[in-house]
Amino acid sequence: MAGHSKWKQIKRKKAATDAKRGAHFTKLIKEITVAARQGGGDPAGNARLRTAIEAAKAANMPADNIERAVKKGTGELQGVHYEEVTYEAYGPGGAAIFIEVTTDNANRTVADLRHLFTRHGGNLGTAGSVAWMFNRCGQITIAAARYGEDVTLEAALEAGAQDVRREGDAYLLTTGVHALHQVLQGLRGRGIEAESAELAMIPKSTVRVEGRDAERLVKLIEALEEHDDVAKVSSNFDVDLEALAEV
Repeated sequence: MAGHSKWKQIKRKKAATDAKRGAHFTKLIKEITVAARQGGGDPAGNARLRTAIEAAKAANMPADNIERAVKKGTGELQGVHYEEVTYEAYGPGGAAIFIEVTTDNANRTVADLRHLFTRHGGNLGTAGSVAWMFNRCGQITIAAARYGEDVTLEAALEAGAQDVRREGDAYLLTTGVHALHQVLQGLRGRGIEAESAELAMIPKSTVRVEGRDAERLVKLIEALEEHDDVAKVSSNFDVDLEALAEV
C-alpha cells in the first residue's frame, strides 16, 4: 500500500486538530488565490480553481473566505504575491519525498526545509531526482461508512474513474488530471458526496521502511506538512499501517 494513501488515512483522523490550528484553511486560501491568479476567477473555466473551491467547501470554509481569496487572486483585492516551488528529497529509510510549496519568500522556505531534514533525517535532492517516481493524478476520498462498495464502484467507473479501491474506512478513487471534476459531478449525480478531492502525486512503486526509520520518517513528513508554506507532501514509503497509527 502506497505511503501517500496510508498517510492520508492518518491525516483524516487528524483533520479536526489541523482545522483548529487554522493551518488547513490557510493552505486552502493560498491555493484558491494562486489558482484564480493563474486562470481567472470563474470556476467554470478554471479547473484548478474549481478543485480548490471544492476542497474548501469540503473543509467547511465560509463562503466569504472563499470569495475574498478569489478576489485577491484576480487583483480585485490587495493580497500577497505567492510563487509555487517544488522540492525533491530523500527521507529516512530511503523514501522519496516530493514537496509542493506556495510561498512569498522562497529563500526563507528552503532554509526552513533544510532545517527540518537536518533535524529529522534525510536531505534535499536536486530537481528531477525523485519526481520521475510519481504520476500526477486526481484522487477522491469517499467515506466507506456512508456508501456501499458495489454502488460506489459502479458510480465511480461510470463517471470515468481509472481505479477504485478500499483502504481502511475509505474508498480511494484515482482519475486522470483533467477528469477529476467530471468524476466528482458523476458521483454527485448518483447521490455520492466526496470527503476530499485533489490532484496528487501517486508513487509508481514503494519503498519498505521499518523500525526507527519509519518513526523518523513519519515525524519528518508531519513536520513538513505543518509548515505554513508547504501545500502538499507526497512520498513512496510503505510501512505497517497499525505501527504508523501508533507513531
